[in-house]
Amino acid sequence: MKLRTLALLSFCVLLAACSKINQQNFSKLSTGMPKAEVEKLLGSPADCSGALGMSSCTWGDKNSFISVQYAGDKVLMFSGQGLK
Repeated sequence: MKLRTLALLSFCVLLAACSKINQQNFSKLSTGMPKAEVEKLLGSPADCSGALGMSSCTWGDKNSFISVQYAGDKVLMFSGQGLK
């Protein structure tokens, strides 16, 4: 039973280390990129809001995040903080 617990704990640590919210993926973003391509790269956003054809989506948490602003379904600008 202890081996199973250790294996599960190791898997969780490994999964957390594989976050898509990192400097490498941030570097792949570019203006004009389609929203579908951003979501393929980063996964589903944690939060999105918008109006009048403009929207803003965020991935990550308050310490480490990527924020992307869209005009229609194309990247207008993006920023990141605490990326490794």
